[in-house]
Amino acid sequence: MKSTSTSLLLLTLACISLAISVQLSAVSGAYEVVRDTNGQALRKGVKYYILPVARGMGGGLVLGKQLNGTQCPLQVVQAQREISDGLPLTFASVDPKDKFIRVATDLKNDLNIQFSASSICIQSMVWRLADFDESVSKWFIQTNGDAGNPGRPTTGNWFKIEKDGVSKNSYKLKFCPGVCKFCKVICKEVGIYIGADRVRRLALINDGERPFRVMFKKA
Repeated sequence: MKSTSTSLLLLTLACISLAISVQLSAVSGAYEVVRDTNGQALRKGVKYYILPVARGMGGGLVLGKQLNGTQCPLQVVQAQREISDGLPLTFASVDPKDKFIRVATDLKNDLNIQFSASSICIQSMVWRLADFDESVSKWFIQTNGDAGNPGRPTTGNWFKIEKDGVSKNSYKLKFCPGVCKFCKVICKEVGIYIGADRVRRLALINDGERPFRVMFKKA
């Protein structure tokens, strides 16, 4: 009887230990930080370049005209020259107390992405989802968004960073805002659309299209 009781106690302790381990792993995964090319955690307000993982297909991110030639608001495009780091950007999470930028694992990891630059357009440099472009059936990424104030009016201004599952410290961008629990939103990864003008514009991709795999370099 004593031996049976001891076995049951050890089994119970093992189950408790396993449960705690699983919970800690889940918490750790939920709070994983995004890391730059040097392996350092991305910090809120610090300037970084968003660079392509794939070589030979353009450089960092810059500002460009819309597909129809309209100047403002400017869209997010990829520099044509691979050697260009593009313009620096900053990130701000939906949690104002968090100093770090986290990998998206739930609805709490929404981010504002903002160019640290100025332009000829009188507008903000915060990224937002542009209106649907029926001419090419695409949702492009543009500037002139609003920073902060999570909720229904700002759903178009929030993005996520996810692991791409291919290589260390490489990621992909996604639009799937969770700042409005009762809003019906689009959930798609961000890729590159090459128009007739050969400009490489950031746009939401459809099933079967490749996401834009990126890495972050401290400016």
